[in-house]
Amino acid sequence: MLKRAIINDIMKTVKLFYDDVYMKEFEAAVLDSSYDDKKKCWLVELDRTAFYPEGGGQPSDEGTLTVIADGADEAAQPVTPVRVSEVHEKAETILHYCDREIPAGCRVRGVIDWERRFDHMQQHSGEHIVSGMICSRFHCDNIGFHMGKDIVTIDYNAKITREELAVLEAEANRYIWEDHALEILWPTAEELKELDYRSKKELTGDVRITSFPGADMCACCGTHVMTSGQVGLVKFISSQKIGKGTRIELLCGKRAFDFLSMNFEQNQEIGVGMAASLDKTAAVYHKQKQELIDAKMKISELEGFYFVSIAAEYEGAGDVLLIREALSPDSVRKLTVMIGEKCGGRCAVFAGDSSDYKYAVLDKEADPTAFTAMIKEMNTALNGRGGGRNGYAQGSVQAKASAIREYFGRSE
Repeated sequence: MLKRAIINDIMKTVKLFYDDVYMKEFEAAVLDSSYDDKKKCWLVELDRTAFYPEGGGQPSDEGTLTVIADGADEAAQPVTPVRVSEVHEKAETILHYCDREIPAGCRVRGVIDWERRFDHMQQHSGEHIVSGMICSRFHCDNIGFHMGKDIVTIDYNAKITREELAVLEAEANRYIWEDHALEILWPTAEELKELDYRSKKELTGDVRITSFPGADMCACCGTHVMTSGQVGLVKFISSQKIGKGTRIELLCGKRAFDFLSMNFEQNQEIGVGMAASLDKTAAVYHKQKQELIDAKMKISELEGFYFVSIAAEYEGAGDVLLIREALSPDSVRKLTVMIGEKCGGRCAVFAGDSSDYKYAVLDKEADPTAFTAMIKEMNTALNGRGGGRNGYAQGSVQAKASAIREYFGRSE
């Protein structure tokens, strides 16, 4: 086996992911292995790798490395695969971040987490097709691209309406289903000058061009599917204005399928609950929402009449403590204010059940400092939280009705 120094003199790390993007397993020699105190892991360098390093907006591959021969080229004893959690390229060296050491000189078998890799290929290829069409249509640039674990986010320096995005989404999917072949070019400097490709800056040296003919041509170092049909599907799930531009959230391939399946299942459950067909759930929802608003307004009106009659019972009663069934915080407030206007003293209303009550306290004649101190003391005594000012406070307590009565010096 050649020594590391000699190998480095005659070759760089061979990037197998460019030779065959569908390679799931490979064998390689370990050139170097060192411990990173900051990352708390081992950095393993191989002479060749199918692990894609993070770059171009695409996360790195993950997977395993298993020793198959030691430094003397003798078969290794069975060992547990070493986990590769990250891969990065630094100074033309590809480093595999591993949870255990693999000594230099060993031979290893690498296995790519293929589900993760293919997902990234689908997301990245779908983003190319969409961005190519959007940038061509609106004469804009893709100024931000992030491939997250759950969604892909893309920023464009142009205002794009949701209606326009809906048309573009349909066009992008039509292109995907036509199953166009990806073209990968490594043009010379002169050839590069003649190509109309997307890039935010002028490029020199070895430039890799990826092209979905009729949709996009872009300088990109990432991994992609070899035909547009393997993207499967693209789905815009949101869009928003950012400055003078637009940000969209995009799902491709299996992510889009899983998202639409989840939405179908949710809509199906809602449809059953509403007794509505799946194409009518939105209409039924809006109808029922309006009915609920109307019902709440009617209840509020009736509640107001009811509270007036309750308040009348406490005309001139002085200090009042009222404990009753659960009410909304706003209803507790309304009832307290109505009674407080009639009783001529402090009014405290607690509404709830068991040991969970919402409260409101009104004392228009109280000294503000003394009132604040009283509410603080009450919260402490009744395991409560809340407060207010100018003689009014609102909050909640975790205490039984008997404890509330005891605090206010009432026997019933």
